[in-house]
Amino acid sequence: MAEEIKTLDALKTAVAGTVSADATTETEAPREPVRDALGRSYATGKRKDAIARVWIKPGSGKVTVNGKELNSYFARPVLQMILRQPFQVAGVEGQFDVMATVTGGGLSGQAGAVKHGISKALQLYDPALRGALKSAGFLTRDSRVVERKKYGKRKARRSFQFSKR
Repeated sequence: MAEEIKTLDALKTAVAGTVSADATTETEAPREPVRDALGRSYATGKRKDAIARVWIKPGSGKVTVNGKELNSYFARPVLQMILRQPFQVAGVEGQFDVMATVTGGGLSGQAGAVKHGISKALQLYDPALRGALKSAGFLTRDSRVVERKKYGKRKARRSFQFSKR
């Protein structure tokens, strides 16, 4: 039968006893790296309507998107900076080659999708990098998308101009 708990100290000891018992039975296994036969890690990144398939492997830091170099596909420096963020946060700049194929959306959505894919692939390649990437928010898919147009409206929320007469 269960003992009656009459004081706050008795409650604390009872709770502490159950927590330590659960902690000893549940030991979490360390995450294993996920790599294919060629030593690459693969992940899918998404942002708005863009979907990126990303492969990373150890190398010199070369980034290829849809068969083109990073500088020619993403010409704007802001988009190039977005793609470099996961490597800077993880502290592995210039250590991995990236090969990505992106479809759908515009350039900024595609850059965000590749960034999401790179982050997920880095975490799969080296599970020790997961904490830094997760705390920076790079492993979470940015779920913001364009709101659909409603009937009776000019845009998603914009109404037609009101005419009093």
